[in-house]
Amino acid sequence: MSQRIIAHLDMDAFFASIEEVSTPGFLGKPIVVGAEIINGKGRGVVSTANYKAREYGIHSAMPISVAFNLSQKAKKEGKPEVIFLPVDFDLYERISESIFKIIKSYVTVVEKASIDEFYFDLSFLKTFKKAEAICLKIKEDIKKQHNITCSVGISINKLVSKIAAGINKPNAILTVKKKDVQSFLNPLSIREIPGIGPKTAQVLFLKKIETIKELNNYSEEKLGQLFGKQGLKIFKKIKGFDNDPVIESYEVKSIGEQVTFEENTKDISFLFDEFQRISFNVFNRFLKTSFISFSKITITVRFSDFETKTCSKSFKGGITDFKKFNLEVLKLMFPFLDKRNNPKGKSFRLIGVKIEKLLTCL
Repeated sequence: MSQRIIAHLDMDAFFASIEEVSTPGFLGKPIVVGAEIINGKGRGVVSTANYKAREYGIHSAMPISVAFNLSQKAKKEGKPEVIFLPVDFDLYERISESIFKIIKSYVTVVEKASIDEFYFDLSFLKTFKKAEAICLKIKEDIKKQHNITCSVGISINKLVSKIAAGINKPNAILTVKKKDVQSFLNPLSIREIPGIGPKTAQVLFLKKIETIKELNNYSEEKLGQLFGKQGLKIFKKIKGFDNDPVIESYEVKSIGEQVTFEENTKDISFLFDEFQRISFNVFNRFLKTSFISFSKITITVRFSDFETKTCSKSFKGGITDFKKFNLEVLKLMFPFLDKRNNPKGKSFRLIGVKIEKLLTCL
């Protein structure tokens, strides 16, 4: 049986890199893409920070207000101030699709794992040397067409190739052959393993386990006792085992959007307008897909005390036009504006709209 050769391509600081090269004067400047910030205040988080901004300690998922404070600290130290930009999904999706096409020009089986991550099967090339050559060409084409960089990991499965892609970012390529998998994984932090989140890691840290090598001293039975089924999965991953196939196409299960407000609000008119705006954006994204209808709508609200509620409705015949969709969203919204779903009259921190059960035929 021939060996598997799987590559994982991960764009470097994708959103921020696109913005950096798209606007004259931005090149080389620290850039953060994320929630809107006004007068140093914002309610959301950082989506992406380019590597210049990361030198200030700014990173993805950081509260946008904290990122702003770090920017101001850097400014006082005589460093360039961070440029804060809103998310432009339409632009990023167009470039993501272009990158997908570049990869497809070299490889038959490509899986788009997210807007900025791709797996592709290079087993047909037979050797890692040939796989590296193809990946270098793909990297060169992306750089030539869009002036942005990516990092690529190449190994025997999706698990190891993904980890390899992230080790030497940015603009790196790393190959891990079968014989080298365990020696590659052993010195890495346990947090590099998918499925070992903060809570699981904390349990292991308390047991003085920080590296994959140290975790490998635990038997499958022991990890099962500690973490149940998740522990059994972790046992396989720390050995570098992964048989997941590269899936060329994937099913889009939902389309949604959320907004976190700068200030908590009870303003019905404002909430009404925001639900209308989000509904329009979601429906517009739906129209750009190959689906012709959807049969489930879900709205999400988060109150000022962080209590989060959702409400859904399904439709037998499906929905195909915006007016009906918008009306149904508002019907779901109204109970949250009175005592039916908001008996204490709480103000709102976040709202969201999502469509599900996307259909290709009526």
